[in-house]
Amino acid sequence: MGRQRIVVKIGSSSLTETNGSLSILKLTEHVGALAALKNAGHDVILISSGAVAAGFPSLGYPVRPVTLSGKQAAAAVGQGLLMQGYTEQFAPYGLTPAQLLLTRDDFSDHARFGNANRTITELLKRGCIPIINENDSTSVEELTFGDNDMLSALVAGFVHADMLIILTDVSGIYSDNPNKNPSATRFDYLPEVTGEILNLSGESGTTVGTGGMKSKITAAQTALSLGVNTFIGKGVGHKKLLTILDGDGDGTYLGDFSNHSVMPTSKQWISLHSHANGSIVIDQGAEQALLIKGKSLLPAGVLSVHGTFSSDEVIQVYNQQGTVLGKGRTNVSSHELSQVLGLDSARAQEITKKTRKEIIHRDQWVASNRKESCHHE
Repeated sequence: MGRQRIVVKIGSSSLTETNGSLSILKLTEHVGALAALKNAGHDVILISSGAVAAGFPSLGYPVRPVTLSGKQAAAAVGQGLLMQGYTEQFAPYGLTPAQLLLTRDDFSDHARFGNANRTITELLKRGCIPIINENDSTSVEELTFGDNDMLSALVAGFVHADMLIILTDVSGIYSDNPNKNPSATRFDYLPEVTGEILNLSGESGTTVGTGGMKSKITAAQTALSLGVNTFIGKGVGHKKLLTILDGDGDGTYLGDFSNHSVMPTSKQWISLHSHANGSIVIDQGAEQALLIKGKSLLPAGVLSVHGTFSSDEVIQVYNQQGTVLGKGRTNVSSHELSQVLGLDSARAQEITKKTRKEIIHRDQWVASNRKESCHHE
């Protein structure tokens, strides 16, 4: 097995005692498994919950707080304590953890998105183990990503991980709730996440974690859409992550393990994190060029422009029936495009003085699987 880049997500229920406080014993076991994975030559990135669990006892709460302000205060205390625990436990293995706290804004802002990626890349280059968590103490909403499951999928995508491992207290995805139905069967392998699979999953079964199995399957669906294969399940001991990587994990494997083709980072940002600043409508020929032939969008295929946008901003693209086709970064502004729509490329370049003939280059275009009505303003 060659060197791989692995993202491991550990949830609160896998890090805490029954009262919701941080379990050093559990943390120590996870660190041993992460160290074994790292020492086997792999890049390891950890998405770790547990800040609230680590912090609330120091604030005098008898159990995990339920209010937003209580959780934020506990997270503010707990982040340092959680990292202290990881630092102390990784030290005997000669490994250095590094903390990154992210919010949705760090993904939606293109510059910060790139900075986070470069920081993680440099940490891995230096042999560190990046430990990433939602910045719960300052998030405007309770959980900006919804939960750390989705955060792990997004991180796995932009670091071009070979695999995402979501550790939980349930041994994979079942046909029914195994705690209520002893006849429930586990899916050892799923090539994709279907609507039927999502409907099988319930909500969180613990007061400690924020996401249940549905959250994990939704995260896996996002990871698969970015080209990252995923494992959901559990394990015991220092060899558990290596066992999972070898294909013998106690859980469910999702994806096409014969193929590893991660979506380019620039396209990930356009698809999942960017805000569309305007829209255009294109003709049938341009639609086929974008969706079927894999070509760029030229001015000749543009029928109308809606909204105001600058060059290099993301815009939504619709067909004549009002169906959204996808998003892309435009090489021209809305004003410039209004002057050249429907024209051949050479004439359009004369007018705009642009060096590139494409309105949206295929490398800056992402097709959408969604079907929605077109409402132009």
